[in-house]
Amino acid sequence: MSTETGVRVRRPGALTALAASSKWIVLVIGLIFAIVPFIWMVSGSFRSESDLFGNPASLFPTSITLHGYLGVWEQLPFLRLLGNTFVFAGVTTAATLLFDSLCAYALARLKFRGRNLAFILVIATLMVPFQVTLIPVFIELFHFGWLNTYQGLIVPRATSAFGIFLFRQFFISIPTELDEAARIDGAGHFRIYWKIILPLAKPAIATVAILNFMNLWNDLLWPLVVTSDPNMLTLPAGLTLFGGQHVTDHAVLLAGATISLIPIAVAFFFAQKYFVAGVATTGLK
Repeated sequence: MSTETGVRVRRPGALTALAASSKWIVLVIGLIFAIVPFIWMVSGSFRSESDLFGNPASLFPTSITLHGYLGVWEQLPFLRLLGNTFVFAGVTTAATLLFDSLCAYALARLKFRGRNLAFILVIATLMVPFQVTLIPVFIELFHFGWLNTYQGLIVPRATSAFGIFLFRQFFISIPTELDEAARIDGAGHFRIYWKIILPLAKPAIATVAILNFMNLWNDLLWPLVVTSDPNMLTLPAGLTLFGGQHVTDHAVLLAGATISLIPIAVAFFFAQKYFVAGVATTGLK
């Protein structure tokens, strides 16, 4: 398209196509940077040590071997590590969903003096690094006799300020008329929370559950601090100590890391619909 002065004007359709193409190019480049390390990890779990060090930049093995996966079962108490990780991540996530949602319900639906101040204090704890409270919490667990125990792993991590924030933002988007209708029928606060609010909050529940489960499943520092008994170690801590105490068999470590990704991938696959909805709708008000 051109004008009388001879200046060429780009058509709006061409600009739209160019913008769409640029967006896809950026997405593909980002996808490559994100997925290549995972491909290398999975590929390395099927490679021999000589192949891994002889050609480390290759994404594919020259010959496939199951040495890494056999070594996971032969050289590590893998089932024990996996069971500890499931207990730690699963029970803690369930406790977080209960306590965070209860606290968020109070901050979103109950009217009491100091409610906004309490919410501000909860948000303020997000700015405190976890490492700052690590030593005081460890001392308390020592006095309770909870070191090398499941309760020592779970109880200090049973709530999260981020979960409270996300639940509260979702709860305030639910119409209050539902609460009023339930009160007319004689429902109390807990019944309203359990029968009305929670069923409508599935996207928020899925979002908090996935994020917490993933964070706890991959947590390394906390289990290393609280547990020194090999029978109480979680999978990330067990793999780390295995690599530090023995001549490192990288295929075994990569195989263990690959297996540890499966529960997170499965959880995200089944909850992705609610997860995306939770991220998209939380904080609209």
